[in-house]
Amino acid sequence: MPHDAEPPAASTPGSSSPRRGWEPPEGFPLRIGAIDTGSNAIRFLAADFRGPRRWEPVESLRLPVRLGHKVFLRGRLASRAMDAAVEAFETFRDRIEALQIGPIRAVATSAVREARNGNLLVDRILRRTGIELEVITGTEEARLVHLAVASRIDLRGRQWILVDLGGGSVEISLADDAGMLWTESHTMGSVRLLEVVSEGVESGKRLRALLEEYVSVLRIPDPAQYWKPGGLIATGGNIEALARLAAAPVDDAGVAHLAVKDLEASVQLLTRLSYTERVQRLNLREDRADVILPAALVYLRLAKVADMPTLLVPHVGVREGVVLDLVDRHTDPEPVAVRGAQQLIQSTISLGRRFMFNEVHAVHVARLALQLFDALERLHGLGGRDRQLLQVAALLHDIGAFIESKRHHRHSLYLISRSELPGLSADETLFVANVARYHRKSHPQPHHTEYMQLTRSARARVDQLAGILRIADAMDRQHLQRVERATLRPEGLSLRITLHGEGDCLLERWAINRKKGLFEETFGLTVQVDP
Repeated sequence: MPHDAEPPAASTPGSSSPRRGWEPPEGFPLRIGAIDTGSNAIRFLAADFRGPRRWEPVESLRLPVRLGHKVFLRGRLASRAMDAAVEAFETFRDRIEALQIGPIRAVATSAVREARNGNLLVDRILRRTGIELEVITGTEEARLVHLAVASRIDLRGRQWILVDLGGGSVEISLADDAGMLWTESHTMGSVRLLEVVSEGVESGKRLRALLEEYVSVLRIPDPAQYWKPGGLIATGGNIEALARLAAAPVDDAGVAHLAVKDLEASVQLLTRLSYTERVQRLNLREDRADVILPAALVYLRLAKVADMPTLLVPHVGVREGVVLDLVDRHTDPEPVAVRGAQQLIQSTISLGRRFMFNEVHAVHVARLALQLFDALERLHGLGGRDRQLLQVAALLHDIGAFIESKRHHRHSLYLISRSELPGLSADETLFVANVARYHRKSHPQPHHTEYMQLTRSARARVDQLAGILRIADAMDRQHLQRVERATLRPEGLSLRITLHGEGDCLLERWAINRKKGLFEETFGLTVQVDP
């Protein structure tokens, strides 16, 4: 069935492997491939694009390789599961060559992400098939799902709760048509729940009781003061099976509308039936029949927490998100980068709101920090990505005050480093957290653990950006936005700063003199603030 959709949400960089000998076309048509290496199965999709958002599937395969088996208990991928995964990729390689697919992207989620020997599987697949398997974060997984969902459901005008449940994790996001406002990844997937909770439990009712207690900790962060979600959208193979089981009505776009009361009835039915009965009477696949009850309870829990009477099931997932993302990258990469930057800032502000930050102050300090960065470009020699990371750090520098004001810089480091922002890698997130941490108090020291986790080059850049951030923060010392801009004039080994704004800016000038030490140490210049 052809697919047509609105322009996609913002994107972040991802790797792709073109077929050997493939040359990028100037336009359409374009054949693209995606491989989603999940915890319960590995899925392959080939799609023909006739335009940026006009496409149809050419081939879709699902191979029941349960990589999550034992990973969530022992922390390692089982040898037999890895052998099966390599065989699956060999099958996909043959189909890629037979179908003459151009760009492809293969991604792996929580099972490979958490396994101590996950890199071994990545290496084996690359050697045997030439396909590069990319291990993605929960945030990137949620972003790809959002892309796919936006191709089926009109998200404009409202915010939506997105729940994507896999074998090893569940990603919960708040999103609109522009992208994700926030996202959280919880280690509570269907395979994980089955293996952690069900061992030694034979009674269906007892298993359900244990699962309900286990999933009761799931929460949706309260966005009520900023958003009113328009609905709950659920993705994943289990919710698609549950929608079919409940005979949920399907609209013209192919989206099933599953009532919560019907989901509850399905839970009751699944609880009464044994594994064998689920396969024989409900016609469930063998690798679905055991995990569907844990999955159903996760969806039911989140629907009730969100107070939503209906779940929308669009029958799309990571695979569809990957092909939509790839077509953007290979046909119109510049707008993708622009949208990615916009989404990163939007998500950063949303994270700040979750910790009740002073948004006006944060936005103003970020604007001043970018002014300083641009004016000092010849001095620091940093590029556009560092400018972007400085903006993120400036927006989030005070979020630690949510925990405690006195040592809020340390708490900012903690909160940022343990958050996931769409568009930032784990290394970049730690980098941003360090820049925010050093906006006040002590300078970076060799005994600071999180700072020393960075590379030597990254530490040097943290010093530079944190020095700039300290001055920008000082320029809004009263949180009253009195300083509109600053003029910087290098004079030999000195840097003269003139503030322009409301009043005499006496307190702001005092604050700059108090906080200029890191900048002076890093850049080797004496800072002088004009009266």
